[in-house]
Amino acid sequence: MARLSRRAFAWAALSTLTSAAPGAAAAARRPHRAATEMRGMWLATVSNRDWPSRAGLTAADQRRELTDLLDRAVHFRLNTVMLQVRPTADALWPSPYEPWSQYLTGTQGRNPGWDPLGVAVKEAHARGLRLHAWFNPYRIANHTDPGRLVASHPARKHPDWVVRYGGRLYYNPGLPAVRAFVEKAILDAVARYPVDAVHFDDYFYPYPVAGQTFDDDDAYDAHGAAFSSRAAWRRDNIDKLVTETAAGIRKLRPGTRFGISPFAVWRNVATDSRGSDTRAGVETYDDLYADTRKWVLKNWIDYVVPQVYWQIGNSAADYAELVDWWAGVARGTGTRLYIGEALYRAGAAGAPAAWQDPAELSRHLTLAGRYAEVGGHVYFAAKEVAADPLGALSRVVADHYRQSATPPD
Repeated sequence: MARLSRRAFAWAALSTLTSAAPGAAAAARRPHRAATEMRGMWLATVSNRDWPSRAGLTAADQRRELTDLLDRAVHFRLNTVMLQVRPTADALWPSPYEPWSQYLTGTQGRNPGWDPLGVAVKEAHARGLRLHAWFNPYRIANHTDPGRLVASHPARKHPDWVVRYGGRLYYNPGLPAVRAFVEKAILDAVARYPVDAVHFDDYFYPYPVAGQTFDDDDAYDAHGAAFSSRAAWRRDNIDKLVTETAAGIRKLRPGTRFGISPFAVWRNVATDSRGSDTRAGVETYDDLYADTRKWVLKNWIDYVVPQVYWQIGNSAADYAELVDWWAGVARGTGTRLYIGEALYRAGAAGAPAAWQDPAELSRHLTLAGRYAEVGGHVYFAAKEVAADPLGALSRVVADHYRQSATPPD
């Protein structure tokens, strides 16, 4: 993703973004949350969004910035960090499959002189934090020039794996060889490090770009004959990525969890009676070919963190409606449900009026706390956790996190 593109999609993907007043009155605040719950933060490395603050810092400075962010998580009584370790078909560990990330040194493939993922696991655990290794499966680059990739990059060795779309390069999810490679690259980190979970974000097939077509004709001709439509074939490709990754994790490191953070709208009710009462312009089932509802119902993943990045009362995607819908999906499945929270919107220029109120985020936790299925919250992202815009996170701590909580197993 570009600097904020995955979250920007969560803003722009709605057919209308007219702000609405938050719920008339928040329910009475609880004194604190349960003793065991998810209190997480995403720590994004793509485009140096959260960390490192810029490419090319010394190893000592990178490490200091990382531990400072971990300390801020502890300060706000969080207990889990989702660290992005494979932002663009690269690595924040010495991978034998993919180059060192350019976001460390400024040059893709250049050794940064230390092992960020190894250090992150050690330092997180020393602070009582869980470390979830966050991988983006198919994004290669935020540009369309393979020549800008390091010469040893797999995308240059296998140009037939690559699709140009929307100003970016992607691996083609329809090729079995691509899926096998992506899984191998991800599972290398699981084999090397005692990460507490593997975490995927919302990018599977890319978000739709008006007037452009994702060119997977050859792959579909070669591998799609058994399917009723290209869309069904694409969803099956992503289903295989999910189930095969889950199996690989269980084999390599039993007890390590697998979670996914999708765009929050599976389908609108106008499209599918099983969908949410929303009017989003993007639906994960139809546009990203990610059947997120099925993954939860079949318990293919250990947890799901829908990115519910709208305020209570939003006219197109109401926070209250989406929490209720996801709670119903997760009920009785064994898949844990956590809610992705838009801390980055607190006080942001151009955000609806509700987000200028430091209590909006706290109201989210009050509302979600009415559902037994909601086991916690994850905040986007680390830079905002450190800055605490409007004091919104401090308000959450005062209202809901008065005591520390053990992260879920």
